[in-house]
Amino acid sequence: MRSRDYDLDFRDRAGKTRMWGLALLSLAALLWAWCAVLLLMPYSVDEKPDDDYPRECESRLFTDRGTANEGSLRGDYCEDERDWPEAVALLGLSLPVSTAGVGLFTIGTVTRRMSSHSQAMRELDRLATGTPND
Repeated sequence: MRSRDYDLDFRDRAGKTRMWGLALLSLAALLWAWCAVLLLMPYSVDEKPDDDYPRECESRLFTDRGTANEGSLRGDYCEDERDWPEAVALLGLSLPVSTAGVGLFTIGTVTRRMSSHSQAMRELDRLATGTPND
């Protein structure tokens, strides 16, 4: 395999690594968005199955009253619907996914740039010595 063919194949693999990194970063962003929805959006709770008038609950993060955190003491159904461990689990799951995504994206980008730099240096050496392309 000629060096140019090898270099193009090397860049192609680096591009695929970079795309895997972007995919993992996108997945981590979706996990963060899901966590934000759980914490920031108001929600409704059925007090009994097939309830025609579900109870409206405030968001977990911006509640002034204690319905989200202390509702079970007063017989409120809002507390049991959205638990804090679910949101924290989403954040915990997003950490290794985003770390792997950043690593793969960085490796792919740096590898591709180093390959381009190496090719530019070979071209400059070839022009300086006056030798034809290989």
